[in-house]
Amino acid sequence: MDATTDKHPVDVHVGKRIRHRRWTIGTTQQQLAEGVGIKFQQIQKYETGANRVSASRLWDIANVLDVPISYFFEGLNGASDTPSRDMMADREALELVRVYYAIPEAQRRRLFDLARVLSDVA
Repeated sequence: MDATTDKHPVDVHVGKRIRHRRWTIGTTQQQLAEGVGIKFQQIQKYETGANRVSASRLWDIANVLDVPISYFFEGLNGASDTPSRDMMADREALELVRVYYAIPEAQRRRLFDLARVLSDVA
């Protein structure tokens, strides 16, 4: 594999998971980079899979994003574990998740129940 042109699927997956978590909690690339002690351009490269994330750097990113290391590898074991639509790349879906968790819990539960009913009807 030519390292200058091909991205390893694991690096791409980990990068998507970094971006997904960052978006979910409303953190910018700059904020994540500052928390880890690197430049935001490096975060961009990690998120696209252009650069491989070292174990120690992934540890730092996990701490800043408040997730276990295993979070970055969820859904990697096969196609059956991943949705057919790449939700992590969909800005609208990520924004929806972020605002959903900003809603107070009681209201969020009612919204969830409504969404479930609507999806059953469709």
